[in-house]
Amino acid sequence: MDAVFLHCSPPRDGVVSLGIEVNVLPAAVEACRERGGLVVAQVNDRMPFTHGDALVPVEHIDLALEASSPLPTPPAAAPLGEDARAIGERVAAMVPDGATLQMGIGAVPDAVLAALTGHRGLRLWTEMFSDGVLALDAAGALDDDHPLTTSFLFGTQDLYDWLDGNRRVHLLRTERTNDPALIARQRSMTSINTALEVDLFGQANASRIDARIHSGFGGQTDFIVGALHSQGGQAIMALRSWHPKADVSTIVPMVDEPVTSFQASAIVTEQGVAPLFGHSEKEQARHLIERTAHPRVRDELWEEAEHLGLA
Repeated sequence: MDAVFLHCSPPRDGVVSLGIEVNVLPAAVEACRERGGLVVAQVNDRMPFTHGDALVPVEHIDLALEASSPLPTPPAAAPLGEDARAIGERVAAMVPDGATLQMGIGAVPDAVLAALTGHRGLRLWTEMFSDGVLALDAAGALDDDHPLTTSFLFGTQDLYDWLDGNRRVHLLRTERTNDPALIARQRSMTSINTALEVDLFGQANASRIDARIHSGFGGQTDFIVGALHSQGGQAIMALRSWHPKADVSTIVPMVDEPVTSFQASAIVTEQGVAPLFGHSEKEQARHLIERTAHPRVRDELWEEAEHLGLA
């Protein structure tokens, strides 16, 4: 027998809420019920009650178990370093007031959000978000008349408290949040992602190191395509020019791992901004070397660019 296990809030007005994670769960529940399967719910009084596709009628649940467990939270974030701050400020300078944002979790997205508090009328259409949005809300940077759309969330208890009953936040199933056609309809859609490395052709590897998966790339490709089809949209790839742990350049001659994406409007590091969209291959390579690569590898990159026919 098929079975789906849910982690949800206590019921309100005959429905429970999936809380901080909708993702593919609505589709799983629908498929399970169509096949006569069992829907089991852990009802946790610590789960915030969120809206949108997060709502599940109580009659769709076959078995419910009560619980009272704290939700997972990320480890305390280290203070933003100078590189992350510089990247955040450069990206923020590229974002117009009124833009719709997509970004994930981590030092670079947090730095971008911190640098956007002076903006106004910002909207959110993303696969996930974290505590950085709280600062935008407190600063009055968000469009109060437009919902904040996401598929799941992960953050501190402060974020979860803010979410509970907050009708401004709409959690939608992944089939909708990650639909490039719906993404493209958003006003000035601005996709902000990161990668492990970017090569002189503008190709990004966001998932593998030494042929092993380091991180899933999530909805990166969906949002890049959607942003590039949005009127006034742009797809920004932001990363440090030097990987501190591996002690290597993140701007490389050619990626030797599977390519995650290759359509970024611009690459941003703490060194500068390399515009790619609308430029020739040779111009792209020159921008990447001169504006985003770490100074200690620029000569080497120029030598490799010659061999690749990009100089």
